[in-house]
Amino acid sequence: MMRWNDKPYHTLDYELKKTYGEKIYKIALDAGMTCPNRDGSCGVRGCLFCSAGGSGDFAAKKSDDGETITAQLQKGIQYFHSKQIGRRFIAYFQAYTNTYAPIAKLEALYREALEEPSVIGISVATRPDCLGSDVLSLLDRLGREYAGKFIWIELGLQTIHEQTALLIRRGYPLSVFEQAVKRLQSISISIITHVIIGLPGETKSMMLETCRYLGRLGIDGIKLQLLHILKNTDLVELYEKKTFEILDMMAYIDIIISCLEILPSDMVIHRVTGDGPKELLLAPLWSLDKRRVLNTLHQEMKRRGTWQSKYCPDIC
Repeated sequence: MMRWNDKPYHTLDYELKKTYGEKIYKIALDAGMTCPNRDGSCGVRGCLFCSAGGSGDFAAKKSDDGETITAQLQKGIQYFHSKQIGRRFIAYFQAYTNTYAPIAKLEALYREALEEPSVIGISVATRPDCLGSDVLSLLDRLGREYAGKFIWIELGLQTIHEQTALLIRRGYPLSVFEQAVKRLQSISISIITHVIIGLPGETKSMMLETCRYLGRLGIDGIKLQLLHILKNTDLVELYEKKTFEILDMMAYIDIIISCLEILPSDMVIHRVTGDGPKELLLAPLWSLDKRRVLNTLHQEMKRRGTWQSKYCPDIC
């Protein structure tokens, strides 16, 4: 049985400790962005499941007086230092679409984070339809200039199935994602892809098809995210009408295990569950006990005698 330290899958914690020799912490940031799915470019209500925080509900909030990235980073660093943990950090541009701004603004933001001595790299959450040539050129240039640090791009794919993508109002076809991946890989930028497990209308086999597809593309990392029903999102209406079923914990764990079994061993698993804000979460409430979810996942994988990549095809 393959193991990555004490886990049966290739965790981000394992990868960072292997590379840097210590535990690395993420500081989530709000760079004051918006999204083309909110400002009218391709929509005004955002994705069906997206909260008013633009998936950045845990990010350090940008203050009304324009708090800088440096100030947000210092708050995060002080938080970890107060717990007497953490010497080095990842600056995570989390809220909304973090390549959707004038190129001069993006460069200033990324440089500000990369210049922080304790930051080992930046992770930029965005959409594949917001990676124009100017953005790619900037990422390539900064990657070369800050060769001792890294730049990751996190892409919100959620699913490869076009019918589901239309339902959740993703706003772009799969071909746009594929083009973005090729262009990022051509400049050696690592790609982390977000996948939502339990989207309305999707079967287990459909979710596994999404994971197989990402394995074939050579994606560097993946976030497997449980679908959350959050207050004040358009998904609430579908939920209240009982048009789809919410996964219970064991059904979710079964799907996650099957996903891990077909993912390549070198793909880093950044997440296997999710963190729905307690004050916004309507369902599933079992997800609030994250420790229980993870412990049950590990116990079930041990019981089954399984691990990441166990059934990965040769192409992986």
